[in-house]
Amino acid sequence: MDTTPLKALALVCTLNPSPARSSSHLLADQTLEQLRALGVEGESVRVADHDVRPGVSVDMGEGDGWPVIRAKILAADILVLSTPIWLGHPCSVAQRVLERLDGELSESDDQGRPLTYGKVAAVCVVGNEDGAHKVSADVFQALNDVGFTLPAGAVTYWVGEAMQGTDYQDLDQTPDAVASTTKTLAVNAAHLAGALRTAPYPAG
Repeated sequence: MDTTPLKALALVCTLNPSPARSSSHLLADQTLEQLRALGVEGESVRVADHDVRPGVSVDMGEGDGWPVIRAKILAADILVLSTPIWLGHPCSVAQRVLERLDGELSESDDQGRPLTYGKVAAVCVVGNEDGAHKVSADVFQALNDVGFTLPAGAVTYWVGEAMQGTDYQDLDQTPDAVASTTKTLAVNAAHLAGALRTAPYPAG
């Protein structure tokens, strides 16, 4: 039995590169904190800090920043994708990540399974008006299409009042409902990742 700690990777899809503050990054880090409390090792990567080229291949050539990120994804048991809502949709950086993950449909292990099989995915969503369910549904479908497994309660989110400008990162404290939902996401994701490590999907 593999007793090494489970690993999580959070891909933060804020439009702003570091060191700009980011609500998406904050919620991703809070999710990783809950996972660490369960013994899961984790790190976050802000995608806007890397030159991730457009395309649907695992490597778009010289200078493409995706292969380094992809290696971290393949080394992780849990992928957390954190996105803001823009114009009612996952942001463009999140969409690019999903398009690059489409390249995994052309990759397989020695038993013919996609390399993403056995990996768990979860989603964080932030915005200043409604749309979290629609955005999570879009991201859920894409992640499942490329081979990730979703636990029960696979999203944590916060949205502010419509037509107001308050950001999640500007709240005085994390709302109890968000904290509870984030904890549930972490518990279920860690449980499912452990189960899939013990009992992988069969070869097709």
